[in-house]
Amino acid sequence: MESPRIVRVGRERFDEVVDALCDAFRDYPVMRFVLKDSGVHYDAHLAQLVGYFTDLRVSRGWPVLAVSRGNEILAAASVNPPHPAPRPAALRERYERMCGELGEAAIARFNAFADACGPLEPDELHYYVGMIGVRSDCQGRGYARLLLDAVHEMSGGDPDSTGVALTTETERNLPFYRHFGYEIVGQAQVDTLQTWTLFRRNGDRIRNLKE
Repeated sequence: MESPRIVRVGRERFDEVVDALCDAFRDYPVMRFVLKDSGVHYDAHLAQLVGYFTDLRVSRGWPVLAVSRGNEILAAASVNPPHPAPRPAALRERYERMCGELGEAAIARFNAFADACGPLEPDELHYYVGMIGVRSDCQGRGYARLLLDAVHEMSGGDPDSTGVALTTETERNLPFYRHFGYEIVGQAQVDTLQTWTLFRRNGDRIRNLKE
């Protein structure tokens, strides 16, 4: 059987990435918080939300990484580099369509979450992992590690980047990220949702292992 490998994907595998991330994040606290009024439309609204997050990177040419085995995507991560890019008109239109589908209350919760997380990120230039998820039937096999290692390598090879930031809304994820050299740099409460922002300076895990 072919070994899993990291690939960078674009528009040609967009739907596969969205499907994998929807599977990974179906019961994630942020999604349940934002989409708590969706009822029977939950899966459709989740696909709209994850699709927007993914297109936010793909449409700008920013990294979307996947763990691929054969023709199957097992896990994926979407990444913001430290280099800004304008938002394409098509992405603005997609956002408006999503707002219409999800409704004002869901968008208000989404914006409240984003507003709470934004100020917690380091002021230094860095990569940001917007989403990282593994299909529910593939978890525990080290695929998140492969994705994180790829992002760390990306950041370490970019002279403009000081490290990698991400957020988690699941407390049990904190030891996992600490293992890779991440430290909590901020946390916030958004209604019932708790969020932590973590940052890993380039080379931190190597230094920690030597200490």
